[in-house]
Amino acid sequence: MMRRGFTLIELSLYIAIIGIILAAVSALLFGILQSRVKNQTVAEVEQQGIQVMQIITQTLRNATAINSPGTGASSSTLSVNTTIIANNPTVFDLSGGVIRITEGAGSSVTLNNALVTASGLTFQNLTGSGTPGTIRITLALTRLNPSGRNEYDYVQTFYGSATLR
Repeated sequence: MMRRGFTLIELSLYIAIIGIILAAVSALLFGILQSRVKNQTVAEVEQQGIQVMQIITQTLRNATAINSPGTGASSSTLSVNTTIIANNPTVFDLSGGVIRITEGAGSSVTLNNALVTASGLTFQNLTGSGTPGTIRITLALTRLNPSGRNEYDYVQTFYGSATLR
């Protein structure tokens, strides 16, 4: 009478093969998850930057006058007058990593969310004589990364300009 079954060598070989397959699948899934988090980080910074730049440039295009910075000067604060008298002056500035807009005597409103911090906000007045006001905007956004994880590291600099209509 013969017994059927696995030898110790066969069993060890099967376990090793299964272990290698599981390790490879685990490494692949970990890489996919890191990639997904990195893509979300990039998307968050890009979305915030585009949104802030659109708000600033749209306000500039609809403004009637640039109060500061003066012609040929640069500043971290932009002050413009709008067609709505109650919103004058409309001021954009950077405070503690937050870009703010203040319209008239109202309180300031934060333009970026708590996941990103802003730095290097610069407004450069490029207005030529006899032309409507033109402002060049430079802005850097950084994804907050309190844990120090590589997939949350991302910095993007945004550039834009707008001319009064």
